[in-house]
Amino acid sequence: MLKGKVDKTNLPSRHVTQGPARAPHRSYYYAMGLDEEDIAQPFIGVATCWNEAAPCNISLNRQAQAVKLGVKAASGTPREFTTITVTDGIAMGHEGMRSSLASRDAIADTVELTMRGHCYDAIVGLAGCDKSLPGMMMAMVRLNTPSVFMYGGSIMPGRFNGKDVTVQDVFEAVGRHQAGANSDEELRALEKVACPSAGACGGQFTANTMACVSEAIGLALMNSAGAPAPYESRDQYAQASGEAVMNLLEKNIRARDIVTRKSLENAARIVACTGGSTNAGLHLPAIAHEAGIDFDLFDVCDIFRDTPYFVDLKPGGQYVAKDLYEVGGVPVVMKELRKAGLIHEDCMTASGHSIGEELDKIEGDADGKVIYSVANPLTSTGGVVGLKGNLAPEGAIVKVAGMSEEEQSFTGPARVFECEEDAFEAVKARQYKEGEVLVIRNEGPSGGPGMREMLATTAALSGQGMGKKVALITDGRFSGATRGFCVGHVGPEAAHGGPIGLLQDGDEITINAITGALTVDLTDAELATRKANWAGPKETIYASGALWKYAQLVGGARLGAVTHPGAKHEKHIYMDL
Repeated sequence: MLKGKVDKTNLPSRHVTQGPARAPHRSYYYAMGLDEEDIAQPFIGVATCWNEAAPCNISLNRQAQAVKLGVKAASGTPREFTTITVTDGIAMGHEGMRSSLASRDAIADTVELTMRGHCYDAIVGLAGCDKSLPGMMMAMVRLNTPSVFMYGGSIMPGRFNGKDVTVQDVFEAVGRHQAGANSDEELRALEKVACPSAGACGGQFTANTMACVSEAIGLALMNSAGAPAPYESRDQYAQASGEAVMNLLEKNIRARDIVTRKSLENAARIVACTGGSTNAGLHLPAIAHEAGIDFDLFDVCDIFRDTPYFVDLKPGGQYVAKDLYEVGGVPVVMKELRKAGLIHEDCMTASGHSIGEELDKIEGDADGKVIYSVANPLTSTGGVVGLKGNLAPEGAIVKVAGMSEEEQSFTGPARVFECEEDAFEAVKARQYKEGEVLVIRNEGPSGGPGMREMLATTAALSGQGMGKKVALITDGRFSGATRGFCVGHVGPEAAHGGPIGLLQDGDEITINAITGALTVDLTDAELATRKANWAGPKETIYASGALWKYAQLVGGARLGAVTHPGAKHEKHIYMDL
């Protein structure tokens, strides 16, 4: 594009930069140091989730400056803005966790409103922590602008007693501490070294899972997700992302040209083969919803079922994101999937080239240590499995990466808790028995509200050495760092009258990840009787404010816990207004 010579007739920014009536608008831009040429160029939103809430987000501001250099080099005018994040590691284990999932939709909404209000022509979005990645991608697809996503990068692993550690180890150390297995001093020493740099959690938890998704779905440049946050090489990818969005704008390649049914399937493949977070089963349907594509939890799980698991990452495996990057990253993983015919190669990407064309450029191969050969996987089925049955008519999801086949089925009596705090206190006091299925209900998207993650409870169980001796089911969620036989997203949720809300202590529950079943030993008639006697949803303390509003709007987990009707009901495309 030639500087200052762009035809903006069909671009949104014409509404704020063109013609005599827009003189007041232009005066604001002059006030910020822009000149006539800058104002005549396309306006590119550079959206970040920068804040001082957590290390995940702290380096996004620096990387955004490099994006802006790329936009400028390609004759665009970058306009940086920020949005919120709620960082799960800090929100975890208390009331603050209710804000986490709601923040995903708030991020999408605020990015949409900023883009609409200022009529930006395209977007580069940078995100670091769990919900901010899907939130940013949802906004891109909703607006259907030329869009490039960029991950802020993972944290470096800490070192403790000669081993790499992550924040997951600290959560589990709390459980060991409660069990008397480590001292105050040991816990304090670990917490000081576990998170040594900027960046998001280093295991294949939700942030890195969705970062891998960003490349596989095509919204991010190939290999841009890999380098840890402190690496200066991230700035090169950031600058390239700024240049790439200008190329997409020139070619009119929009987010929904990239996010298609096929690319969503590619994204689900990358989650499965890396043993990624169960939260992807929530976020992929939500991204699909923004494009008007039918792609729910069952569709995601169908792909998980027939995708081999061959990348050995924490929490089920040995390695962290930095290790994956050093052996070639997501592109090498996708090359292995291609060998098995498990990638749609014709999908468009942010580079303006197809997945197949991009993979043809990748020289690396599986190292056999972090990335196994697809022909010799860790297990033949994905690291994440979908479940269904009379206890979960609308499905549930469980992460089985690192578990043997014998460990993937469990039958035991229910021990029912009405919220996470009750369960955590019981675990802390060891008021549960080996062989039980712990049930945590009223934690769904609406009933919670907010569909909290249960990492504090599951990590405490693991720290007590009980992670494989009990199972846990919930209508809430689990962290990507959760280990053990933990089933989340059970739907319908208790607040919507789902069977999980009808369970009683002692009911015999069977979880079988091999057959994909989640059942309770009750007849349809018994469940119907209990439903007739059900007292209704548990009252929450959120009778006003953002979480009350979220609870009124949010739908079920099967469809992504979305809060608006989606692209199928839209009457215009933002870019065409």
